[in-house]
Amino acid sequence: MKRETLIWLVVLGLATIWLVVRASSGQMALQYVQPQAIGETGATHNDFTAGTAVYSPSRTAGVWVAALLTLFIMSFLYKDNPLYKLAEAVIVGVSAAYWMVVSFWTVLVPNLFGKLWPDAIHDWAMPGLSPVRDKDWYWYLVPLFLGGMLLWRLSPKGGWIARWPLAFIIGTTAGLRLVHFLQADFLSQIQAGVEPVLVLDGSVSDNFWASFRASLVFLATLAALTYFFFSIEHKGIVGRVSRVGIWVLMITFGAAFGYTVMGRIALLAIRFEFLFDNWLWLIDQGQTRLTV
Repeated sequence: MKRETLIWLVVLGLATIWLVVRASSGQMALQYVQPQAIGETGATHNDFTAGTAVYSPSRTAGVWVAALLTLFIMSFLYKDNPLYKLAEAVIVGVSAAYWMVVSFWTVLVPNLFGKLWPDAIHDWAMPGLSPVRDKDWYWYLVPLFLGGMLLWRLSPKGGWIARWPLAFIIGTTAGLRLVHFLQADFLSQIQAGVEPVLVLDGSVSDNFWASFRASLVFLATLAALTYFFFSIEHKGIVGRVSRVGIWVLMITFGAAFGYTVMGRIALLAIRFEFLFDNWLWLIDQGQTRLTV
């Protein structure tokens, strides 16, 4: 056995023993709820001391499952292992099943079945849906037919049939996204780049900083565009401006990358807070710990 593997086994063994002792003493992961007329709500320390909070085995089991899956995912930092693959499969499977159910009840039922058979859907699933069929209801047969063609993807010999609706979906989505991008991003960036660089509609201090920001955006945009202007050799003043454009691009890419990393670090911090607070009870971030 490798020395590294032996060290990890010892660490995991000690951690398992510590978790068993701590869990058997009732000092971690216990969840209490406040019974209500409809469902349950989370309990507070006052509910527990007043004797109205009750222990919830289902929520306690949920905390354990979430904690173990988090640790399984983090085990990939050591190396690829069966526990990581198990957690990955569970997350992917549950996510796919969840979005399938959500799409069925929020897209297919109201927007397709509810248009073709409104009276049946009204009586069966959605009483708030109008039972009157639209006069142009036959147009909804087109997405129904395309959806049926997509199911041919499951057949070994019918894959070519599914390519037609798939191509229609990809082409339509690309066209709609292109129009949305042009309106929301491209044109707005052009508008921001042609704002007046001299602002004179406020106090002296406000006008100065507003003019400074507008001038900075204008000059940075001009420098970045000069870097991509290849019809003139980048020498002299054009070369110096293009080098400023490189700085503008690097600052932009760095800020975007840093923003993405900060988002991932925030997610990691939330998982650590869950492990140390809700599961291990080593901290009490919200000062709501319910202890026996």
